Amino acid sequence: MIRLPGAVCATVLFVHTASAQAIGYQSNGLKYQALTKSGVTVIFTHLPGRLHDYTILQAAISNGSAAPYTIRPEDFSYQRSEAVVLPATPAQTVIAMLMKHGTGSDVVKLVTTYEAGVYGNPHFKSTNGYEERREAALAAFGTKLKAAAAASALALVQTKLKPGESTDGAVFFGTDGKPLTGGRVVVRTNTDLFEFNPD
Repeated sequence: MIRLPGAVCATVLFVHTASAQAIGYQSNGLKYQALTKSGVTVIFTHLPGRLHDYTILQAAISNGSAAPYTIRPEDFSYQRSEAVVLPATPAQTVIAMLMKHGTGSDVVKLVTTYEAGVYGNPHFKSTNGYEERREAALAAFGTKLKAAAAASALALVQTKLKPGESTDGAVFFGTDGKPLTGGRVVVRTNTDLFEFNPD
């Protein structure tokens, strides 16, 4: 009879610290990324085309946490490398530019492009975003004023979201009209750092 040596049992404990992963998906021809941290979900897509010298992201934020959460357009940046970071342009800068140089085609292009992103994303429904701002801006008259009002209605503004609330808006980047490529979107709030997958 052959006796096998006793088996040695070894238990190896692997500690895996899971960090949040951005999830990519497509809807109506647009590529979205979604990332959740601390119960807050940020979703964005690059909108096609540009507005004068600005490239536009459509962002949506949902507060699934138990506490209020403040989000600002200034929280967004586009990071090409550690040394090259392009901050989002304040919405007031874009609105002021449109007050001077806005045209009727700017209004059509901006609204059509943005609505395709908002209404084409079945994974997000806003409770206090673009729709509410659009209705408030419809009373504006004059071409330049309409262009500025459209940008004002579309732009992501500083918002304090209560638990269960959500918002959406456009985030503008001054790129001389060139697309955002070769990097990643980063959202740095007071409490969280959302680092999305590279483009």
